[in-house]
Amino acid sequence: MKNGNIKNIKKKLLSDNWYSLHKYTFDYQKEDGTWERQEREAYDRGNGAVILLYNKEKASVVLTRQFRIPTYLNGNKDGMMVEACAGILEKGNAEETIRMEVEEETGYQVKEVTKIFESYMSPGSVTEILHFFIGAYDAAMKVGDGGGVASETENIEVLELPFEKALEMLNNREIKDAKTIMLLQWAQLNALFNEN
Repeated sequence: MKNGNIKNIKKKLLSDNWYSLHKYTFDYQKEDGTWERQEREAYDRGNGAVILLYNKEKASVVLTRQFRIPTYLNGNKDGMMVEACAGILEKGNAEETIRMEVEEETGYQVKEVTKIFESYMSPGSVTEILHFFIGAYDAAMKVGDGGGVASETENIEVLELPFEKALEMLNNREIKDAKTIMLLQWAQLNALFNEN
């Protein structure tokens, strides 16, 4: 569906190194009917998927820890972030991507995942839609060590934590990653670990 309040969109490539950054110039019609020229930059890194791996019997979750340079540059002392397993979509398929990412990053091979919602994570500057999943895991699903793909320079530590410990880390500001916070809060709000 097109927005009739936008016209004359012009796009200029600013960077195409890791992903692409474009500058957009366009005319936007305000509520009073007048038009104004606006300029915005949008970073396109593709869409992604993220999952909260959980084990009801153990009341545990699997998260990861890895170095993130943008957080280091913005005051995160050691640059390390505790996060839910995630990745950029391959061939546009969110479910297939997240199962592959789980195996690469955590060493678990999950077959069933459930999509719970999707979200624009930073709509003022990034085009990405993130697909949020949950998936049960158990020891029998462990097929490798995880840690990420060496060719992608990933150095991922796998963390299996009691759910209550993960919530404590969130409350103590040890978990600062938005997608992970959203998944942990969803699990708490929806009583994921409560008996039926």
